[in-house]
Amino acid sequence: MKELSSIALNIEPSSTMAIDSMFKQMKAEGHDVIGFGAGEPDFPTPDHIKLAGIDAIVNNHTKYTPSTGTIELRRAICERLKADCGVEYHANEIAVSNGAKPCVYVALRALVNPGDEVILPAPYWVSYIELIRMAGGVPVVVEATEQEHFKITAEKLAAAITPKTKCMILNNPSNPTGMMYSRQELEALARVCVEKDIYVISDEIYYCLAYDNEEFVSFASISPEAKERTLLVNGVSKAYAMTGWRIGYVAAPANIAKIIGNYLGHCTGSPSAISQQASLMALTASQETVEKMREAFEERRNYMVERMNKIPGVSCIKPEGAFYVMMNIEKLFGKELFGHVIKDADDFGHLFLKHGKVAVVPGTGFGAPGFIRWSYATSMENIKAGLDRLEKFLAGVDV
Repeated sequence: MKELSSIALNIEPSSTMAIDSMFKQMKAEGHDVIGFGAGEPDFPTPDHIKLAGIDAIVNNHTKYTPSTGTIELRRAICERLKADCGVEYHANEIAVSNGAKPCVYVALRALVNPGDEVILPAPYWVSYIELIRMAGGVPVVVEATEQEHFKITAEKLAAAITPKTKCMILNNPSNPTGMMYSRQELEALARVCVEKDIYVISDEIYYCLAYDNEEFVSFASISPEAKERTLLVNGVSKAYAMTGWRIGYVAAPANIAKIIGNYLGHCTGSPSAISQQASLMALTASQETVEKMREAFEERRNYMVERMNKIPGVSCIKPEGAFYVMMNIEKLFGKELFGHVIKDADDFGHLFLKHGKVAVVPGTGFGAPGFIRWSYATSMENIKAGLDRLEKFLAGVDV
């Protein structure tokens, strides 16, 4: 038989989904396991949003919609972006799809020709590097160290740009680090992007989760020149605890949004009509539940960071957004635990799951092999228990 696609064969599985699958399997087998792997709010979707979904079914909003989403939803997205991010878009500049992850992919498909280079700051969300490859692009990884608060500088960006560079993916606030770029830092990056004429796919899915009264700044709001080069990706999954509803969107110049719409028309048809009605309610109703969830995440973050930094052998810096902490485990490399020498984050992750009964995500898949990602999108009870188990695990005590 003929060989399969070389592109498909070279795609690595998602490490976050792999850990989550292992966690759920152990849970199903009766193990007392605590999971910190999935990037998913533990809160239920607010009732008024769920009811909007039910009403959509009852009122027969169950047919195909335009490939880029209903005009009502796209207008609501424009209003929300203006209110929250200070950026103005028109409905013909919005393309809705089934989740933010497909939106990143179709944004890449709209921009990237085979062989084009895409700059990817590391640590990066695990799917970015594979999505670039799936689109035929060449990932150019630019490392940002913990000392740099996991944020690349304008100088590093400029040094990575070549004649083959087409765009950069910027995740702000970041998964997996939780770091958030300031206005000044974004202005410096934007000047390079405008001068070198490269696009930016700005994934801002965690924009509503900023802490310590820090200002979130959308890349598209920096300047008109930056906006015309920006493909802004966002969605309802994190802000409204709607991960399973699968609605994300791209906001981009009209000519690019049209290309994305053409692509979606052939590969997905349209997003779920029911989910679109629920998302319309989420975006247009009171945002009180968003703030309540943000406050809960901030409290959990504060506890996790303070407690983690008191545990010998590990450390972390305080994230400014999203709901992740990157735990530095470099001091543990070469140390023997439970008869195994810890050589990298993967070793740690598997040992911790086996002997500590805690599921975390090794930083290897994020381009950060010296770190472990914890999600605090779980209860305070679980966070306390998980850190208790971390202390026991590092002391060589089986849970």
